[in-house]
Amino acid sequence: MMFKAMYKMRPICGLHCPLNALFNKRLHNTSSNSAQKKRIRSTVYYLSSLGVLTVGLSYAAVPLYKMFCQAFSYGGTLNHNIEDSKVETMKPNRNREIKVHFTADTSSSMQWSFKPLQNEIRVAPGETALAFYTAKNPLDKAITGISTYNVVPFEAGQYFNKIQCFCFEEQQLNPNEEVDMPVFFFIDPEYTTDPKMENIDDITLSYTFFEAKQGVDLSNIFKH
Repeated sequence: MMFKAMYKMRPICGLHCPLNALFNKRLHNTSSNSAQKKRIRSTVYYLSSLGVLTVGLSYAAVPLYKMFCQAFSYGGTLNHNIEDSKVETMKPNRNREIKVHFTADTSSSMQWSFKPLQNEIRVAPGETALAFYTAKNPLDKAITGISTYNVVPFEAGQYFNKIQCFCFEEQQLNPNEEVDMPVFFFIDPEYTTDPKMENIDDITLSYTFFEAKQGVDLSNIFKH
């Protein structure tokens, strides 16, 4: 409507009239300003949407990671389907020794001190083993954390079985509280029969702790 009104106000004179040039210049400037404002609004909307999406994904990172890994066996996720009878009857293969390394990390927002109490353990396939991680909250307020894990090389994840683990469970530490968290595990005896594992005698178990955000209930997501 604005452009139609301006067109009706167009000066009536000859083709080379100076007023025509001035009118065209003003009309061009008005159109350019309108297009520029539209581009600015689109950019603001895009950046705002991207910010909301990023915040949402940061809250959902842990459960999404867990569901993705379980669905596609990605990232060397450990085997959860353990029968008690298998643990009781399996026999260690003493002809093969696997060195299990332990590493720890925290997300950028998690202020805990988190580390393994041992650097490595030597274990035979079919033999149970116990390792410990320690976590300390150095702040003057309670912090709740939740951890993810993986195994490297990835192919070894299907043979790495946890019997007891603190993974995907919320852990609350009070101000200046320090706790030791156990990992009770074994490597499936079938590890020794897999040709892909023939030359792999070193495995790394890695844990990463995230801060569990207030108001976000992850407990139901991690229940089986």
